[in-house]
Amino acid sequence: MRVEIWSDVICPWCYIGKRQFERALDGFAHRDRVEVAYRAFQLDPSYPSGRTEDVADMLAGKYGMSRDQAVQMNRQMEERAAGVGLEYHLEGGRVGNTADAHRLVHLAGGQGVQGDVVEALYKAHFTDGRSIFDRDSLVGVAAEAGLDADAARDALDSGKFAAEVEADQREAQQLGATGVPFFVVDRRYGVSGAQPAEAFAQVLDRAWTEAGS
Repeated sequence: MRVEIWSDVICPWCYIGKRQFERALDGFAHRDRVEVAYRAFQLDPSYPSGRTEDVADMLAGKYGMSRDQAVQMNRQMEERAAGVGLEYHLEGGRVGNTADAHRLVHLAGGQGVQGDVVEALYKAHFTDGRSIFDRDSLVGVAAEAGLDADAARDALDSGKFAAEVEADQREAQQLGATGVPFFVVDRRYGVSGAQPAEAFAQVLDRAWTEAGS
C-alpha cells in the first residue's frame, strides 16, 4: 500500500501531521508493506528565491493582525507541537522559498533516504533554527540525514527535479488539495490536515481491507 504526503517543510501543521501519521503507522499491523512517498507543495511558490522574512512579520501581513498577535499565534503553535512530542522554537524564525528543499526531497527518494531527509528538514527549521533556504546550510542538513552531499549540490546547481516539484504542485491541485498536509492513501482516500493518529489508523485499516491485500 502506498501513502503519498503532500506537504511543505515550512508548514508547522505538516510536521505535526507527519508525527501523527507515523504514530498511526507504527500501530498498523501491515506497516512493513506500506510505502510512504513525500510530494512537494509550496505554500507560496511565488516567494522570491534567496530572500527570507521573519515568520511573525509574515503572519501579521498575511492575516492582517498585529505582530504581537502573530507572536502569540506562534506560541500557541509551539504548545500544539509539544502535545505530539515536537519541540518548536518559532521566535525569530524565518520563512522563504522552499523549492530547493523540495528538489532535495525528490533526490532523496532515489537514494532511499527520503523520510530521513524530510524529518531532518523539519527539525532544522522548527527546532534547531537552522536555515533550509541557504544552499550550503540546506545541503549540510540533508547530508547529515544520509543524502550524498555532492549529488545534492549538483542537483541544486543544475536545476534537477524542478519539473518534478512543479508536477507535484499541479497534481495536488487536480486532487483538490487547497492546503497541506494532504495524505492520499492507496489512491483510495484523501485525508486533509493534521488529523489525530486514530483518524489515520482508521483510514489505513479501511484502505487495506478494501484492497484485499
